Amino acid sequence: MNRLITKLPIRSMMGAALKNQSRMMSGSVGIKPLLSLTEDELAMKETVAKFAQEQIKPLVAKMDEEHKMDEGLVRKLFENGFMGIEADPEYGGSGCNFLTMMIVVEELSKVDPAVAALVDIHSTLVVNLLNDLGTKAQKEKYLTKICTEHTASFALSEPSSGSDAFALKTAAKKDGNHYILNGTKMWISNSDLSGTFIIMANADPSKGYKGITAFIVERDMEGFTVGKKEKKLGICASGTCMLHLDNVRVPEENILGEFGKGYAYSASILNEGRIGIAAQMVGCAQGAFDATMPYLLERKQFGKEIYSFQGMQYQVAEVASEIEAARLMYYNAARMKENGMPFTKEAAMAKYIASEVAQKATVRCVDWMGGVGFTKDFPQEKFYRDCKIGAIYEGTSNMQLSTIAKLLRKEYES
Repeated sequence: MNRLITKLPIRSMMGAALKNQSRMMSGSVGIKPLLSLTEDELAMKETVAKFAQEQIKPLVAKMDEEHKMDEGLVRKLFENGFMGIEADPEYGGSGCNFLTMMIVVEELSKVDPAVAALVDIHSTLVVNLLNDLGTKAQKEKYLTKICTEHTASFALSEPSSGSDAFALKTAAKKDGNHYILNGTKMWISNSDLSGTFIIMANADPSKGYKGITAFIVERDMEGFTVGKKEKKLGICASGTCMLHLDNVRVPEENILGEFGKGYAYSASILNEGRIGIAAQMVGCAQGAFDATMPYLLERKQFGKEIYSFQGMQYQVAEVASEIEAARLMYYNAARMKENGMPFTKEAAMAKYIASEVAQKATVRCVDWMGGVGFTKDFPQEKFYRDCKIGAIYEGTSNMQLSTIAKLLRKEYES
């Protein structure tokens, strides 16, 4: 009798589940697949894909060789509204949702991950910070410009504070209605082009990391200089420089958000940024895969195309499956962010997995191409070089694993 009683609730639940399933199948409940897109999202995806093929692809090799972003291309990115995807239209933005921004990053990365880096870092870090935290005056002065005129950079890392970002030494000292900033920033993306910078500086060292404050700094402020571009392994067209602040006077009204909340803003915006890096890495992997498949179907060895060999088919199927899995992970994290759900763990997982998948996929694509894959005449070697950064910037893979482990422990101990 006791066994029967314990089974009754389960039977009841199963019956309810079957009824729900029946309603879903009849169309009365609309639960959509994770990869389903709205009309606006799909339209943007198609628009960016077309733009990338027509406007970016012809310039990829030249920009990579010269370690420089084409000025005309940068103008076109602004003209087409790609530099303010999520910003309020009042300030020159497109007013799109977060997943749309991630889709833009993936589509650009399929053709050139360096261009994707330019758009992603500019948008997910700086544009979104100003859009979310800026005063009306700050938005009118700065947000409009960075959505329509010039790129912007987010400056947190320093020579002595990489993964331990909140050990930064850049200081901000109060002087009347100004702050005097002194310090050095390192690995700052887009800084070769940017006219506006979000600088994290400690305005009250006695409070430790809780003294870190975000300041809006203009490129032409006295005492502010941008160093030479780093020579990098990959994403070479994306400029990365050191910043030097020597008694830079910044008006008090250029504090972004609240005093002492810079550490919290950085942690929050980098969580969003990691989804962007995941999208970039998925695009990089997919771009290499798309460029390689036609070769496998055309190249003949031993009297038949390479793809017909079972060993090759297994490898291709494995990589295709992993790329799709990584895409689902970043889509999920993006949707969670849009719905106001906690997404720190999912963002870290998406970035970690996508960067691992991109490295594996691009290596395989070079292998499948054989000798020609080792030359610069084909795009596989560039995708291979470009993907390595995914495991490094906006939090190394080890930092992502630490975050995931910490949150798992918290879940299981609660």
